[in-house]
Amino acid sequence: MAVIAFILKEPLFKIILAPKSNDFVTSRLLGFSNYSIQLINTGLTEQFMVHMRVAMYVGLLAALPYIIYQLFCFVSPGLYERERRYAVWLVGSSYIMFMLGVVLNYLLIFPLTVRFLGTYQVSADVANMLTLQSYIDTLIGMSFMMGVIFELPVVCWLLGRMGIINGTMMATYRRHAIVAILVIAAIVTPTTDVFSLFVVALPIWMLYETSIFLVKTAKL
Repeated sequence: MAVIAFILKEPLFKIILAPKSNDFVTSRLLGFSNYSIQLINTGLTEQFMVHMRVAMYVGLLAALPYIIYQLFCFVSPGLYERERRYAVWLVGSSYIMFMLGVVLNYLLIFPLTVRFLGTYQVSADVANMLTLQSYIDTLIGMSFMMGVIFELPVVCWLLGRMGIINGTMMATYRRHAIVAILVIAAIVTPTTDVFSLFVVALPIWMLYETSIFLVKTAKL
């Protein structure tokens, strides 16, 4: 899969570089059309190495379901039927939730971050010259972070099954969780407007509420 992604360089990087454009779907929907961001390359081998890294990560994400399936086939003979069903649900939902986090980051959170940090200036005398390397590193890092955050319902369900947490406990600490969610949203998207903070915090809060429901319905 990584080889295929490497060969499809033009369409691959057209998708990856799209969030920096003011013509990106998120920018058009939110009315952010008054900015322009250009990327530069500063190293002799930088573009080639970035190409290889991106192809490897995309190939890994695409091949992950098959890899998980092969691992499951390896360990499933040692599991009971009930354990096998739980393993399928747990692994499958974990992959789906991780990919949902990656997609949300690509469509919403990363474009907001690029617009803010790419146009931020401490002084008009200091021009921004963003490198391709920093753009890709930020995209990959934030995608991984959001993928992990979206594992919250799966982790809470598992902890609920183990009897470590329960729905009443999570509901009791809902206010504390909301504060933590706002802090996480502020870190993930370091913008200065309340709207951007809200659009990032909302899906995380919905994940928390979903986690409460799953924990309450989990059979201990």
